[in-house]
Amino acid sequence: MAGSTILLALDDIPSASVLNAQLARICEHLGADGHDVLRAGTDADALALVQSRADLTAALVSWDVGDSDRDASAEAVLKALVGRFTRLPVFLVTTSASVDDLPLWISEVICGYVWLMEDTPGFIAGRIGVAARRYRDEILPPFFRELRRFDDTHEYSWHTPAHAGGVAFLKSPVGRALFDYYGERLFRTDLSISVAELGSLFEHSGPIGDAERNAARIFGADLTYFVLHGDSTGDRIALHASIATDELVLVDRNCHKAIYHGLTLTGGRPVYLVPTRNGYGLMGPIPPAALGQEAVAGLVPGSPLAAGAAAPDPVYAVITNSTYDGLCYDAVRVAELLGASVPRLHLDEAWFAYARFHPLYTRRYGMAVDAGTVPDAVRPTVFSTQSTHKLLAAMSQSAMLHVKNSPRSPVEHRQFNETFMMHATTSPLYPMIAGLDVAAGMMDGPGGRWLVDEAVTEAIRFRQAVARIARRIAAAGDRPAWFFGTWQPDEVGDPETGQRYPFADAPLDLLRSEPACWSLEPGAAWHGFPDLEEGYCLLDPVKVSVTCPGTDARGTAADVGIPARILTAYLETRRIVVEKTDAYTCLILFSMGITKGKWGTLIDGLLDFKTLYDTGARLAGVLPALVEQHPARYAGLTLRELCDQMHAQLRKSDLIPLLDAAFTHPPRPELTPAQTYQRLLRGGTEPVRLAELAHRTVATQVVTTPPGIPVLMPGENAGGHDEPTLRYLRALEDFDRHFPGFPSETHGVTRDAGGDYWITCLRTG
Repeated sequence: MAGSTILLALDDIPSASVLNAQLARICEHLGADGHDVLRAGTDADALALVQSRADLTAALVSWDVGDSDRDASAEAVLKALVGRFTRLPVFLVTTSASVDDLPLWISEVICGYVWLMEDTPGFIAGRIGVAARRYRDEILPPFFRELRRFDDTHEYSWHTPAHAGGVAFLKSPVGRALFDYYGERLFRTDLSISVAELGSLFEHSGPIGDAERNAARIFGADLTYFVLHGDSTGDRIALHASIATDELVLVDRNCHKAIYHGLTLTGGRPVYLVPTRNGYGLMGPIPPAALGQEAVAGLVPGSPLAAGAAAPDPVYAVITNSTYDGLCYDAVRVAELLGASVPRLHLDEAWFAYARFHPLYTRRYGMAVDAGTVPDAVRPTVFSTQSTHKLLAAMSQSAMLHVKNSPRSPVEHRQFNETFMMHATTSPLYPMIAGLDVAAGMMDGPGGRWLVDEAVTEAIRFRQAVARIARRIAAAGDRPAWFFGTWQPDEVGDPETGQRYPFADAPLDLLRSEPACWSLEPGAAWHGFPDLEEGYCLLDPVKVSVTCPGTDARGTAADVGIPARILTAYLETRRIVVEKTDAYTCLILFSMGITKGKWGTLIDGLLDFKTLYDTGARLAGVLPALVEQHPARYAGLTLRELCDQMHAQLRKSDLIPLLDAAFTHPPRPELTPAQTYQRLLRGGTEPVRLAELAHRTVATQVVTTPPGIPVLMPGENAGGHDEPTLRYLRALEDFDRHFPGFPSETHGVTRDAGGDYWITCLRTG
């Protein structure tokens, strides 16, 4: 019975007592039957085991064994068990002749009672063992359960893949190395679609279909589709199934490039919704006033692509929720606003699959939009595409596409599945399907809330730790007063009491349970975004932007600055790799895999960087690989001197203001993405030097990272030489020349030996 672990939370039983002897005999029977038994010496031990051991399959908790204070501590253990585990068999051990006086809630969370001296040890152990086995079997979600059962039959494989359960690898030295590295089970469960008893991903039948329907229940969807090629494919499927050639589409300019690939496939005509930006260069929300029916009606006729549209009204809208930097909309409010203009709304929630499972995010995810929140007359059908592997527990490329139907434009499965099959593979990797099934199962019931709450809690602890260290450094007076920060409100309030707290001192329970603590209040200086309404946008605490000296959210430049690229280059030497780096911020993600040791290591890295900067450490000792690769540029510099030079370059080039202007004033489109792609296919393009790009029409996306979204779309005119888009790109080009080893990541751009940018454009004439 590998994997069966039974917790005994039974303190206050004297070691020499008859009760303890009986308990020892019960444990002997459990051990002989293959169960591991964990005995908690105290209630504190029991609580620690509940928090740290996910492999529990049953638990015994004593209620009235011992002194009169036992009831309160037993209650804490019971509540911890039911707060983390779904349907875990919990037995209450009692010496009372009657259970009538126990709190009523106890009967709702336990599966039975145990009187230690009234049954034989073998019988009691048998009851517990049967419950543990049943729990272990029933906890498995549909597909994974059947895949395990199929694997256990040890049948010969007469179908693809050709490695035949891994046997082929054993016939080659290099193949054997791969087999030994991953183990037999991976290859035994890499099966063909010919295995009918496991169902079909194309037909959504059998255990695969059961797994998708189970995920739909867990995520609150009407329909859920498993996507094995990432959220990017999920985005393309949703667009391809909804948009016909030349139909108008409202598109968030802060969208992943896969959305624009979907427009290329469909021939849709984009009309852009433009988000705000703040002084850090972070992309903010689209103002609510821009999403209303009147605003959309005024926006569409002004789009150059609207003239050739199949119909005057848009059929679809796409919004990124949450943004890369953790800004999440009130999705219900967005649906109310855009539903007056479009019958279908697509929320790209690649980084937000956990939102349904924590009260901080109430109303802020796509599947919250239903008949109970938005009237049918204006409620759109909602698509939510989620990159499951990013912040839930699944393998890379694993994604889900959820649908919440509206009577206005419901998704009809047979029609939608035709598009799904165009993009899906006929050779799915079954371990990936199992991973999606398990990722959904992990979020079912109280376990999902527990997992998300742990990530939220650790993110808040990290944020408060950074704020408190900064305060201590400033108060000490024995070293320069600066330190890094984290982006969040400077102070928060308790809505019930009205009390205000500095963020560093706010109660942890308040911060992890009260959405108002994270709301972007209209006009608040800490976030720097204009034109918001109360409750419209919230900062997700698990997406932590570490802020560096140099600017603030209002764009006020400081005389001294530490560009984030230098910080993250140093952190990489410590094997700390962040998610994203901007000019003066870097993003770290607190996923369900976070631990205190992990974020404590990051804080240590930040403190060490400060010491190196303050003490004038030589760059050769801080970033030795950089100096070795570019000695003519960096030899002899200190860390501070490099920071000063890069900060001066960023200020002189106005990089952040230019970024703001470029991304809030999209270029003029001359062709649709689909029309441009046809020219690209037939050789109608040529590379053009950035210095000569003025008034040329680009043929491919130009995507700057950060922020990772297109600054130029296929078919758009780059504009004049002195207009924001080209000035911004030239500032990046100039930065790259001045600071080799810190290149800007810009997709759609190639660099020659002299550092010039080249971009593919449509041929003229």
